[in-house]
Amino acid sequence: MNSKARISAIGSYVPEKVLTNHDLEQIVDTNDEWIVKRTGIKERRIAADKEYTSDLCIAAIKNMMESYEVDIEDTDLIIVATSTADFSFPSTASRLQAHFQLKKTGAIDLRAACAGFTYGLQVANGLITAGLHKKIIVIGADVLSKITDYTDRSTCILFGDGAGAVMVERDEKQPSFISSYNGSNGDGGIHLYQTGLSNNLNGVDLKNEGFLVQNGREVYKWAVNHVPKGMLKVLENTDFSLQDVNWFIPHSANLRMIESICQRSDFPIEKTLYSLVHCGNTSAATIPLSIQEGLNQNKIKNGDHLLLYGFGGGLVYAGLLVKWNLNPRK
Repeated sequence: MNSKARISAIGSYVPEKVLTNHDLEQIVDTNDEWIVKRTGIKERRIAADKEYTSDLCIAAIKNMMESYEVDIEDTDLIIVATSTADFSFPSTASRLQAHFQLKKTGAIDLRAACAGFTYGLQVANGLITAGLHKKIIVIGADVLSKITDYTDRSTCILFGDGAGAVMVERDEKQPSFISSYNGSNGDGGIHLYQTGLSNNLNGVDLKNEGFLVQNGREVYKWAVNHVPKGMLKVLENTDFSLQDVNWFIPHSANLRMIESICQRSDFPIEKTLYSLVHCGNTSAATIPLSIQEGLNQNKIKNGDHLLLYGFGGGLVYAGLLVKWNLNPRK
């Protein structure tokens, strides 16, 4: 890959409200031990009633601006990866453009569920490398609590809300992007969906209108079989092996799933970062939140090689190998 783009800054935000496993014990028939044993999740953050995806995105961008030497005034595109946009239209990205009064900035929402952030990075890298843009904000954000059925204990224990933003800018001398891989297994869409204008998928009438519906067993089986192969595909046309990867950062769906993926790929769980323990599954936000946590813990350093791998509803997937090289912190 002949990239000319670098990830130069990152910011994140999670809502103030915390929903613990003990809180869920009062809502559905479950308990803390059962949830932790099966998912690794201890708590998740929940957006306020009038707090939406755009609000989380704005806070994540502000956090990025406060943390790094980055000016967003000359940003020429905003990409928001989300499945929970404030509106069908206008786009969430347009809401951000209006909030920050960025006069010459394009705005698009990208829908690739839990793979949205990695797809967004691939799109940003392609547009900058092609010379069409110079500075792009990529955000992964979701408020899954607003489409979660809190009478369904198989899903309500999993999901939370959050946002992560990165700046991707043209840099021919120190590009971040080394290789990428993406695809889709559309036949598996029936295993993870939310109804929309249509309530029928492949001849099957869908249920629980308006809420997220997941066949956890089928998604788990697909992920643990697919992701280890996909990790190798990301590295296929490079000089890198899994042993050269400093940190593996997959979509934080479920800790048991991540453990199985690491076991099957023979990749050490100790070099794997995830954000699910205190944030739950935040869909498109899980990977940037995991990166932020790794930075906060002084694990990720400039010069490290990160293998990012998003996967989820669609069923879609996108992986990236990147060299981490942020601007200096303020």
